[in-house]
Amino acid sequence: MSAVAIITARGGSKRIPLKNIKPFQGKPIIAYSIEAAISSGVFDEVMVSTDDPRIANVAKENGAVVPFMRSKDTSDDLSTTADVLSEVIKNYNDNGKKFMYACCMYPTAPFITKGKLINAFELLIKSEADSVIPVTKFSFPIWRSFKMEGNKISYNWPEFAPKRSQDLPLAYHDCGQFYFFRCNEFLKTGKLVTDNTIGLEVPESEVQDIDNEEDWKIAEIKYWFLQKKNNR
Repeated sequence: MSAVAIITARGGSKRIPLKNIKPFQGKPIIAYSIEAAISSGVFDEVMVSTDDPRIANVAKENGAVVPFMRSKDTSDDLSTTADVLSEVIKNYNDNGKKFMYACCMYPTAPFITKGKLINAFELLIKSEADSVIPVTKFSFPIWRSFKMEGNKISYNWPEFAPKRSQDLPLAYHDCGQFYFFRCNEFLKTGKLVTDNTIGLEVPESEVQDIDNEEDWKIAEIKYWFLQKKNNR
């Protein structure tokens, strides 16, 4: 049951230059994903897909491999995660190295832990799902959300406005950390989320997208809080 961790780390971040190797709590942020993947013990290989030599060097220094650099076709702003994964898996296949499972991991996700990866992998195998992804509940009922036109607001779903919060259906969103999937199924569909995808619920306190400097600061606060809580 061979598995590969694919950490996608493009060098062209504009809002936070070289975001993927920027220091986070004392070490390059990509190191958290690499260390979680290696320490989980479920991967035969932990690789980083990048187009930037600086990111490649940091990845290798922290224990990952960079067997090939990302092509120009998958390095621009229009390239999708699925494009990158397809390229990586096909490169491995062409070189006679086939994996049954793969885990797409983001390089700016310091809340990934080996425990989450192990749980997701076990769930993927036992359930025979196409993929497993970590999800968390929305902190506010999305069914009561507003849209704005100018400064005028109106309900997106007015039929839910009179309902009590506890009577509204629960809604979840992607944690933006990793996607564990079966390689053959992914190559057939090109999708990480299918009708046969299972969610692994994660507390909101362990989730934070990092797209800009404000996100980065919030992530540092959350990470500090979790470290203090766990070391109590």
